[in-house]
Amino acid sequence: MKTIGLVLALSIAVPSTVRGELQESPFFTQEVASGKLSRVNERLPSDPEVAGSETIGNPGGELRMLMGGPKDTRMMVVYGYARLVGYTPALTLVPDILTSADVQDGRIFTLHLRSGHKWSDGHPFTSEDFRYWFEDVAQNNQLSPSGLPVSMMVQGEMPRFEVLDETTVRYVWTRPNPLFLPNLAGADPLYIYCPSHYLKQFHEKFADKVTLDALVKTHNQRNWAALHARMDTMYRNDNPNLPSLEPWILKTKPPSDRFIFERNPYYYRVDEAGHQLPYIDRVIMSIADSKIIPAKTGAGESDLQARYLRFDNYTFLKESEQRNNYKVHLWRTGPGSQLALYPNLNVNDETWRALVRDLRFRRALSLAVNRHEINQAIYFGLAIEGQNTVLPQSPLYEPEYRSAWANFDPREANRLLDLIGLTKRDSDGMRLLPDNRPMEIIVENSGESTEQSDVLELVRDSWRRIGIRLFAKPLQLTLFRRRVFSGETLMSIDKGIENGLATAQMSPWEFAPTSQQQLQWPKWGQYYETKGKAGESPDLPSATRLKELYEDWLGAALPADQSRIWHAMLQIWADEVFSIGTVAGVLQPVVVSERLRNVPEEGSYNWDPGAFFGIFKPDTFWLDTSDARAKSASSDVSTPVHP
Repeated sequence: MKTIGLVLALSIAVPSTVRGELQESPFFTQEVASGKLSRVNERLPSDPEVAGSETIGNPGGELRMLMGGPKDTRMMVVYGYARLVGYTPALTLVPDILTSADVQDGRIFTLHLRSGHKWSDGHPFTSEDFRYWFEDVAQNNQLSPSGLPVSMMVQGEMPRFEVLDETTVRYVWTRPNPLFLPNLAGADPLYIYCPSHYLKQFHEKFADKVTLDALVKTHNQRNWAALHARMDTMYRNDNPNLPSLEPWILKTKPPSDRFIFERNPYYYRVDEAGHQLPYIDRVIMSIADSKIIPAKTGAGESDLQARYLRFDNYTFLKESEQRNNYKVHLWRTGPGSQLALYPNLNVNDETWRALVRDLRFRRALSLAVNRHEINQAIYFGLAIEGQNTVLPQSPLYEPEYRSAWANFDPREANRLLDLIGLTKRDSDGMRLLPDNRPMEIIVENSGESTEQSDVLELVRDSWRRIGIRLFAKPLQLTLFRRRVFSGETLMSIDKGIENGLATAQMSPWEFAPTSQQQLQWPKWGQYYETKGKAGESPDLPSATRLKELYEDWLGAALPADQSRIWHAMLQIWADEVFSIGTVAGVLQPVVVSERLRNVPEEGSYNWDPGAFFGIFKPDTFWLDTSDARAKSASSDVSTPVHP
């Protein structure tokens, strides 16, 4: 039996031990002195997680951020990135909340908690929180009508769950489950635990019926299950009373236009000097119209901002750097393509369906996209040109995956179209379909950005050179999705694959027909999602092969096998041009206060893996007031006036 042990690893080379005694944060000094709060060594686990960082910081201060709506309180869970296991910046999966995890044959997972770890209200965090979720929440038909999450079901099989002791739990499947750990580390993580001591008061199995009925009525919920769901909002992060393991705890009850998050007195991470993290005492999240957030950021109203900023805001933000005491960093984004074109292989129109399923047609369209022109005209030549696939930062990257059918070659594109038999043209030299209709491709989009319109304008010009007219059709998002799903849409434009930073241990689901949300084959994806109850079974051999390879990956326990399958899928994806990528790695402006330390100047700004800032441990970011004091002192000194 092969055992894969996850060992604690740090993102930078620093000792993983604390030097000296644990140090109390000044923020809690008064509460500790009054007896309202126990001392720091009594609040932390016996073996706290030691976070490495570029510099040792000083505790204190408030961090300002801007968000577009009250639902953005969830971003503090994303940024805080407290996970059972998590990714390092090198995309290595390591224990975090867990002290360790043992994996046997890819199917037996033994998770070890930290002794003495506590929720934000001081109640012990133990195996009971895992048992309660698994037995009383996930398997309760009223609370979880769909049953266990997909990533916990292996070919329809749920795991055998065991509580070994107060700090150890085990999940056992009969087949490998490679989705389990990566989902625990996600930006929107798989929660297999919850604060049972708090939630039991809302559960019919544990609560007094009279008291529970009164709570249901007080909170205006339809029944106890709705009340429980309303209170159990670990990811939504909109219940200030819900105990948490995150670095900062919500203190403001929604709705509000200003949310306050305060440091968790029982947080489990420390720095190597013994300071309990996070360094920053409070995060102040102000709500503003997303359209004016770039302007407010440029005016110096945020200490750390990337959300709601775009690359085309860079020049404006840069101009205000010195005036408003911040720096603008540029981080690479993680999608496989900033924007990609998606021919709908499930389009209803039979003539068009035959064409878009012809490999030569998809390759011709790709060869007729001038990616260099798009890069220069829109992204100042700073993006990575090529197909919609993994990025150079991914260990799975091969240059040929990105360059396949991506050189601008109208002559070859015309040759392929002629070879298909599309030789008839109208009086303007535009090609005609086999049924003599004009070859006009309507590219539908969700109308969310001018960026899409700018890219399509350039593609329109280059496609005219191969005798194809392109028309853009912006739609409201719901209508856009409905038309794609139903087969009314011939082609769409949207973001490329979400995870361009993939490793072999991450799921390759985006490259196989597995979801209705995949714009190139929505009906095939729906068929997979519904286990054949809806949609259509893939009838293109290459798409069928991708699905088979994905299922092989789900059954692979060894990294070497996972890597081999990934490369086979990426090669098919490159050869078949199921989507037409443009450019990737578009730079994301990250505005950082001059006082804020330990924020990397270069980084990857990615949803999953990465959790945007989360992978860089914002609990280690700290506010340096020394520069401010120096500037204040210098401003008090009178400046001589010269004639």
